[in-house]
Amino acid sequence: MDVKLVKKAIKGNEQAFEKLIHSESEKLYRTAFLYVRNKEDALDVVQETVCKAFISISRLKNPEYFSTWLIKILIHTAYGILKKQKRMVLTGDEYFDNAIASEKTDVEGRIDLLTAVASLSQHYQTVIILFYFQGQSIKTISKTMETPEGTVKTYLHRAKKELKKLLEGVNQYGQKMV
Repeated sequence: MDVKLVKKAIKGNEQAFEKLIHSESEKLYRTAFLYVRNKEDALDVVQETVCKAFISISRLKNPEYFSTWLIKILIHTAYGILKKQKRMVLTGDEYFDNAIASEKTDVEGRIDLLTAVASLSQHYQTVIILFYFQGQSIKTISKTMETPEGTVKTYLHRAKKELKKLLEGVNQYGQKMV
């Protein structure tokens, strides 16, 4: 991340902001898609995120955390849109259709994983998406979620444990489901 560019954007330089958004656009779209599960809604989330970021960039205190700040805005925006639509996070037939079309190997395993992630609580979903799908560090996730690093580690541990149970077909009573 070019901190000088971020500082220019904070001071009101629109070209600098545009360059920053362009460099983050693919990551923003991928993350939005993981939440809303279809192209149109993902594009809406990205667009609304960029608008919110543009309006509030002057309040960004730490330019080195621009990317984290932007993802945080995106996550809140995605959840806001999903709440308005009264949809479950991480569901949707279009997403599964895309996963099947783009993933030639182990499609069933991938669908099982995504279905399992969809059943997690909001905090667990967020840490799984940011850690595994975005490759973010515990420290970065902590800043994004405004949660202590220890809590993020706990969420990640519990989410993985819950996912393992779901993927192995174990019910809430510890019994293997047929």
